[in-house]
Amino acid sequence: MKKILISLIAFSIAFSTFGQTGYTPSADNLKAREEFQNMKYGMFIHWGLSSLLGDGEWVMQNQNIPVKDYVRLQKVFNPIDFNAKTWVEIAKNSGMKYITLITRHHDGFSNFDTKQSDWNIMKTPFKRDIVKELADECHKQGIKICFYYSLLDWYRDDYPYETGKTGKGTGRTKKSDYASYLKFMKAQLTELLTNYGEVSTIWFDGHWDQLANDHDKTLSSKIDWKYDEIYSLIHKLQPQCLIGNNHHLMPIAGEDFQMFEKDLPGGNSTGFGGADISPLPLETCETISDAWGFNINDHKYKSTKQLVDYLVKAAGFGANFLLNVGPMPNGEIQPEFVERLAQMGDWLKVYGETIYGSKGGFVRPQAWGAVTEKGNKMYIHLLNYKDDKFMLKIPQNVKSAKLFVGKSPVKFQKLDNEYYVFDVASLDKNAMDNVIELEK
Repeated sequence: MKKILISLIAFSIAFSTFGQTGYTPSADNLKAREEFQNMKYGMFIHWGLSSLLGDGEWVMQNQNIPVKDYVRLQKVFNPIDFNAKTWVEIAKNSGMKYITLITRHHDGFSNFDTKQSDWNIMKTPFKRDIVKELADECHKQGIKICFYYSLLDWYRDDYPYETGKTGKGTGRTKKSDYASYLKFMKAQLTELLTNYGEVSTIWFDGHWDQLANDHDKTLSSKIDWKYDEIYSLIHKLQPQCLIGNNHHLMPIAGEDFQMFEKDLPGGNSTGFGGADISPLPLETCETISDAWGFNINDHKYKSTKQLVDYLVKAAGFGANFLLNVGPMPNGEIQPEFVERLAQMGDWLKVYGETIYGSKGGFVRPQAWGAVTEKGNKMYIHLLNYKDDKFMLKIPQNVKSAKLFVGKSPVKFQKLDNEYYVFDVASLDKNAMDNVIELEK
């Protein structure tokens, strides 16, 4: 009976790939999806040559730096203070379960020992494979390693820059050749999925470069990316590896999770969000300051309270929270980031049970907070609530209510139409989060 139940669950998940015709995920892939969604919290790392200029990861585009000038950075990139063990320990101390590392961003520079181009970290004074060192340390410390990979390129001539929206000021004049560029990408992806052990996800970005705009969800890409070939290659090399694409659209065939950038699932504060929410595993990514990559003038740090709110509300949607750091050019993660990450780790040491392995609540996150569920427990997270009474419609019978910390009972009354009123007068209204544990 147990085997039959597992098979039915697997079939249900596979069927719920939201019209992803032509793609049947493997059993290992389905298992990896469940594990991924249970992790709930990971670290995003934007880092590379661009950090040298201290103006964010888009500096080549934003300042229209020609390739002939930008390549000079390769001769001086020497992050002597980089320590993979330290990075992974910072993530673990924050309660993070996985790391998504930039292997190659839009400037085309590879942070790994690739044989496909000399435009890589082994040709710098540093001469060390950042990706391998971090992947090895993640495997050693029990953290999942994921790889970000840019689909667009501001450096290579064969990328279809003529039809792209970005990279117009980098001085390229040769005619592009997507067949050549596709061959290059597939060769690099083969390296990444062959030489670095088990990889949990490939995180693609840049599809939007070939769209006329990034808010009309009906537009078609100006080029055929050949995703069927790219995705099939990845699933062939590592069947369990999950594929996500930051195209700001609903997932397409071959993709295993859906991501949202700087917005909770379904949100559109950025202008490029607003995609519907699929039944696939979900992830939302956000920065601690404003920039993704190191920006020496960016001091708009989000508070630990803001970051905890984001984590809780993401979990209220059933989504993971991928929180970004942009290390400095010397290889250190700046202290403002480390401080906030440590404080989030302290919070998770207390409340992690209400986040890890949970699913989204019976109600979507609201201004007051969010609900997460696990087993026969429901957790009401009162993030921003000042009244003495809290009323909520709960479509399940509540047997008991108590504070998650201390387990003291919370008085409640059931009203008509499935509404419950909870007495929260004694709660510390200035607390980062007040969690009420309900038993179904």
